Amino acid sequence: MPGDTFWHDLREACESIERGSVLVTPVSERRFRIEATFDDRIVVRFLDSEEERTLWREQFEVFADRLADGPVPVEGLPPGVEPYAGAVTLAAAYDSDGETIERAPAESTAGESPFLVPPEEARTPPERVHDDALLLAALLERLDAGDLDRLDTDALTDLYVLLSDVQRGADRLRRSAREPLLDRLGPGQRLHGRYGTVRRTTRERRRPKDEGAVLDALDERGIPREWVLGVDPEKLDVVLAATDLEEDEVYDVDEQVYVQKTGVDESEKFSRLQGFADRIADLEDEAGESLREELDDLEDRLEEALSVG
Repeated sequence: MPGDTFWHDLREACESIERGSVLVTPVSERRFRIEATFDDRIVVRFLDSEEERTLWREQFEVFADRLADGPVPVEGLPPGVEPYAGAVTLAAAYDSDGETIERAPAESTAGESPFLVPPEEARTPPERVHDDALLLAALLERLDAGDLDRLDTDALTDLYVLLSDVQRGADRLRRSAREPLLDRLGPGQRLHGRYGTVRRTTRERRRPKDEGAVLDALDERGIPREWVLGVDPEKLDVVLAATDLEEDEVYDVDEQVYVQKTGVDESEKFSRLQGFADRIADLEDEAGESLREELDDLEDRLEEALSVG
């Protein structure tokens, strides 16, 4: 049975996880956070359900005893064992390649768990939109965005990347918000929020029926088939690839030049966000309290004005 050293090392590893990081269960891929550690247990919380669960020391020791007999395949782990297995790979004495969990060889880099998700990757889609929008707002405050030609190349690149990230993330979140709104909107109804109004809109998207049905309908009404028959681009591409037919003989080609985002440094963005968080934490003095009171007062006055209007 593993002794106090194993438990001490495991607790220390759990407590030293970077703030914002999460663990993921090896099979079901449920994300959970370490909430607290005690002499006899570790408390975790699953992010998908907010369920809190206690992982007991004696159960960790049973799992560690099993690992002493050889590697344990990840695929066969029961659901109740998964959080134990994910957490135990934080300890230096154990190692995992994502497929098995085993006692760490002396030459391995133990403690680097494949089931640990760093904070910059652990954020939910709404959190990412919030963070990217915050970074974009901070950048716009520093830049003269009204005269983009005068910006240096680094600043212009950062602006483009953040605008792209905010647009993409916000659009995904907008689509997620659409379904619950549609459930609350009746025909012709409008919903009013603080920032605007929405209504149900119906668009028709037409797709041709299969070719046989279309041609039969034309034949029934004496419409010549050649009126609707055209060139199939997919078949044309096959012909281009298999013959000496030149592209410009059958296609009008318009060239578009645009900027493509090819990479995002999430670690740098997250580091910048941590800087914001530290600055906010520094506002715990009287000046910070005064600022928060002013903001609260402003919000109250806005609420009052909006309710009257």
